[in-house]
Amino acid sequence: MHQVNWGIIGCGNVTEMKSGPAFGKVDGSRVVAVMRRDAEKAKDYANRHHIPAWYSNAEELIDSDEVNAVYVATPPASHAGYAIRAMEKGKPVYVEKPMAATYNDCLKMQEASVATGVPLYVAYYRRFLPYFIKVRELVDSGVLGTLLYTKVDFHIAPRAEDYNTENLPWRVRPEIAGAGYFYDLACHQIDLFEWFFGEVINVWGKAYNRRGLYQAEDLVFAQLSYASGMQLAGQWCFAAAENEHSDIISIHGSQGSLTFSTFDFTPIRLIADGKTEEYLPGNPENIQYGYIRNMVEELRGIRPARPNGESALRTNKMMDNILGKQ
Repeated sequence: MHQVNWGIIGCGNVTEMKSGPAFGKVDGSRVVAVMRRDAEKAKDYANRHHIPAWYSNAEELIDSDEVNAVYVATPPASHAGYAIRAMEKGKPVYVEKPMAATYNDCLKMQEASVATGVPLYVAYYRRFLPYFIKVRELVDSGVLGTLLYTKVDFHIAPRAEDYNTENLPWRVRPEIAGAGYFYDLACHQIDLFEWFFGEVINVWGKAYNRRGLYQAEDLVFAQLSYASGMQLAGQWCFAAAENEHSDIISIHGSQGSLTFSTFDFTPIRLIADGKTEEYLPGNPENIQYGYIRNMVEELRGIRPARPNGESALRTNKMMDNILGKQ
């Protein structure tokens, strides 16, 4: 593929800065069409971002001769349908995380990718951010000694829209999102942990709804065991008091510890050999840029293609096990 001409299905908030502009900053890549069910919003997005075509029907975008790759940025429940149709048309697909609303949908997507030979990518872009590359580098360096255990402490207060019982946000509606905020946020962490620690051999979890603001889980506990011997315990609370906020991951070894965050991008703190060091690598303006650049280079044949549908499938399976969906 000499030139990657993207069509975006679902040009909502995530595409405004996190991803959308990055497609045009990579050599051999551009956005040629966008789709949103609200025609006026699709037209407005296209005009603001100087995109030549817009649609209110996803099938028309997928069928367009001008589009040879598709980015699906809709809520998870619709990922499978759009992605499979695009792959059957021979068009590589990039879908937002999580891969889909259910493990079965993820499985269908990955099977379609294998059957058609068309690459399937999922937006676990944190593996390509300098911040987490530094964390991985420190983990692999041996500075922590024998890796022992990891703790995740993530708790935030409900968002203002979570109190709107008449019109709850889609991220806490399991029929659209797959679950609640755990599905939307913790998936990044679970993906990173596989990158850091390798194969997972055992997963345990328990989910609760304590505040009753919506039907999805708002409190989750999990334990994961890795073939490498690493043991991980995490707690996620999305119902904390208004003045509470915690986004902390700590990796402990026989010779030191490493502390960092997933979303706050606090300084990475290494305590080892009797001293403390801090690192704070910067992020690109468009946070998905590194992954999009790598993906485009793979599609253009500059580097070997390594679609991540298979690992994204595992992430969904682990989340479903933790939440008791399997």
